[in-house]
Amino acid sequence: MVNVTAAILAGGLGTRLRSVVNGRPKVLAEIRGKPFLTYLLARLAAVGVRDVVICTGYLGEQVRATFGDSYGDMDLFYSHESSPLGTAGALRLALPLIGSDPVLVMNGDSFCDVDLSFFWNWHRQHEARASMVLVEAADVGRFGSVEVNTAGKVIGFQEKNMTNHAGWINAGIYLIASSLIETIPKAGMVSLERTMFPAWVGRGLYGYQSKGKFLDIGTPENFAAAEEFFSPGDLGMIRPSLR
Repeated sequence: MVNVTAAILAGGLGTRLRSVVNGRPKVLAEIRGKPFLTYLLARLAAVGVRDVVICTGYLGEQVRATFGDSYGDMDLFYSHESSPLGTAGALRLALPLIGSDPVLVMNGDSFCDVDLSFFWNWHRQHEARASMVLVEAADVGRFGSVEVNTAGKVIGFQEKNMTNHAGWINAGIYLIASSLIETIPKAGMVSLERTMFPAWVGRGLYGYQSKGKFLDIGTPENFAAAEEFFSPGDLGMIRPSLR
C-alpha cells in the first residue's frame, strides 16, 4: 500500500475520556507506555503506507509536538481545524493534502485488527467508491448497526441506542474515493457516520465484514480494557523513531 495516503481523524474533543487523559487529546492517551496513535501509525507502517495526514483539532498542537513530521519511513502531514468540523468536515478540509484516490481513513480513537492489504484488495475487487470495515458485536446498542446485502453493499444503518442485539458495527476504517469526499459540505460540522454514509447508500458504499478484534477507547471503561487488548508482543510493531 505504498501509494495509498492514510488520513487519521484525531480532532475529537474526547469529553468522556478527559478524566483519564489529563489535558491531552485522546490519540495521546498512553497504553503500555505509548500514545494510542502510535499503534495506528505502526499498523499503517506494517503495510507500507508512506504518507499519513493527521486531522487534528482539540489540543492538536500536542499531537504535532509529540510525533513531528515523520514516523519511521512515513511522512506525517497535519490538517488542523480551528473550530470543530466533525469527522466528515475534517476529512473534507484535509483533501488538498491527500495524494491518493481512494484514501484510507481511520478513526483516531479506535483500533481494529484487520488485514489492511486484504481490505484494500477487497475494495478494488468490488469496484467500490467507499468501503467500511465492519466487525460483529454482541450488543450494537452503543454503536448502532450497519446492514449489508449478500453482495456486500451497505443498504442501511440503525442508530445507536435504538435496540440491543448482535450485529455488525462500523469499525472506523474506510476507503473513500475523492469524488465522494468532494460531496462533503465545506462549511459547518458534518459527520461521516450520521450524515455522509447514509447519503452514500446506493452510491457505491460497501461494508467489509471482518473477524478482527476491535477496540474503542472513547469511554473510561473501554480505555481501561486497552492494556489487555494489546499484548506485549504488539509493542514489537512500534518503531523506535517515535519523537
